[in-house]
Amino acid sequence: MKYSQLIGVLAALALIGCCFLPWTLIESRQLMVTGLYSGDTDFGKPGLMNIFLSGITIICFAVPKIWAKRTNFFIAAINLAWSIRNYLLLTTCIAGDCPSKQPGLYLLIFFAIVIQVMSLLPKVKLPAAK
Repeated sequence: MKYSQLIGVLAALALIGCCFLPWTLIESRQLMVTGLYSGDTDFGKPGLMNIFLSGITIICFAVPKIWAKRTNFFIAAINLAWSIRNYLLLTTCIAGDCPSKQPGLYLLIFFAIVIQVMSLLPKVKLPAAK
């Protein structure tokens, strides 16, 4: 695919932006949880790992070497797994209190999938076989 690297970089930047959007709303506590702010919950900052991994994927998308494209596939897979982990962690009902999902959480999963697909379509010029 001709534009897979550019689409991958843009998806990684969008995923970083999703970490600043609201992910869930805990209505009983009137608390909005984002990727970098979880209030007085025990969630910590679940979006930091996504930001770090997306930064690495941006670098790997930009480097035109075969080792970078192979590394990018595994980093993108870890990023997708971490996004799914965040979805499962933040949307779980605890003691009968179910948080409401916000669009930022769905966008996080979507962009992680886009990054993974674009990492499967690298544009690399391989040396000619002898």
